[in-house]
Amino acid sequence: MVENRSLLKLGDVAYLIGSILLGVAVALTVCALVGLAFRDGSFLPLALSAALAAAAGGAARYFTAAPKDINFREAFATVTLAWVSVALFGALPYLLSGSIPNPAQAFFESMSGFTTTGSTVLTDIEVVAPGILFWRSATQWLGGMGIIVLGIAILPYLGVGGMQLFRLEAPGPSPDRLRPRIRETAKILWMVYGALTGVLAMLFLLGGMSLYEAVAHALTTMPTGGFSTRNASMGAFSPYIQWVTIFFMLLAGMNFTLHYRVLTRAQPYWRDPEWRLYITIVVTATAIVIFTIRGLGLGVEPTIRHALFQVVSVVTTTGYGTADYEAWRPLGQLVLFLLFFVGGMAGSTSGGPKVIRVLLILKHGLLEIRKYLHPRAVMVVKVGGTAVPESVMLNVVGFMLMYVGLFGLGTLAMTAIGLSLPSAAGAAATAISNVGPGLDQVGPTDNFGFLPWHGHLILSFLMLAGRLELYTVFLLFHPELWRR
Repeated sequence: MVENRSLLKLGDVAYLIGSILLGVAVALTVCALVGLAFRDGSFLPLALSAALAAAAGGAARYFTAAPKDINFREAFATVTLAWVSVALFGALPYLLSGSIPNPAQAFFESMSGFTTTGSTVLTDIEVVAPGILFWRSATQWLGGMGIIVLGIAILPYLGVGGMQLFRLEAPGPSPDRLRPRIRETAKILWMVYGALTGVLAMLFLLGGMSLYEAVAHALTTMPTGGFSTRNASMGAFSPYIQWVTIFFMLLAGMNFTLHYRVLTRAQPYWRDPEWRLYITIVVTATAIVIFTIRGLGLGVEPTIRHALFQVVSVVTTTGYGTADYEAWRPLGQLVLFLLFFVGGMAGSTSGGPKVIRVLLILKHGLLEIRKYLHPRAVMVVKVGGTAVPESVMLNVVGFMLMYVGLFGLGTLAMTAIGLSLPSAAGAAATAISNVGPGLDQVGPTDNFGFLPWHGHLILSFLMLAGRLELYTVFLLFHPELWRR
């Protein structure tokens, strides 16, 4: 008897991607109305893009049947292929409007949006039509919604590092199929996400932003995206706006399930060990940066504000800027570069390896030292009083090795293209960690428009792999996945 290999059901994947494309079409339609209101010439490109996305999504649903259940093969294939699909259709407004006429650059800008990276090829953002810029912001907000679902519904399949601990708090799918509870959990977290976005937009309005800019920046702050409607990013706005942004970037870098528990008075923030390390990292890094820029003559409040803003922006992988950290002393730049490899909390919209993995690595290292002192003692790593299985620790170590390895390969590839070593390392690190700005030629006051087409595609892949926590993308290339 021939064994049933339970192959991938492409029809189910196509149906799900079609549904997502219909959602993208709705978002494009809203942005087209924004363009119509501004009469900026972006209505037709956005409307045509919406029609094409709707046609593709509708066709995918029409020629396939709704899946009865989703196993892990379809789940992983859908996530990766959906992100690529929305990035392709998301590039259409840039191409059709002429804002970014180069296909590779348009795809890069779109992938940067949907992965909430925030890197850009635009040299003068302020000359781009408001409707196109609003779509640019919307891609990051939609990407943030997808990341929330990814965290609660897909990654628990892998038991990947911090996400397995996150699963203990907000159970995800069973090993065989997605459970209805996923939809309910996603709705709750989306409500928190949407409510925080709305509150932030109102606070921006109170700070003097126009309605358009308030909404556009709220849409890119909560997903820790970092796209702005201004060339100077958040440096173009008042100190009040910058302090508000700092606070909401911090919130966006936290576990959204933790926000819900705090709002329902089930648990205060400080009881969460990952949250405590997250705040400790921010405070420590800010203190070091303040020390390095104290001699720039900015004054006490601006020095604290710029240091805290850049630290929070980088550790949450938002990527906004209020100052050119390339002009800082090397120590300050090094601190920010190291934060590229930390990221926010698990269950947040931040990129990067996540604080929980850093916490586990630190605890595991301390445990190994204690084992040398007490070789016969039985000791395990604990987080919040919960013993961490050895399989999780191996997963964390494996993930970090893959992360560093991919960073190294990315740096090598960008160096081969012709970038300087600091530029290549900065480009690879900012792409895989979804931060936005990098170092040297791709620093906070520069852009990625000068790269050749293959450079944009390499960085787009790094953005996707980093955003989907590596395993989700690479698992699809493993033959064992299809043989079991």
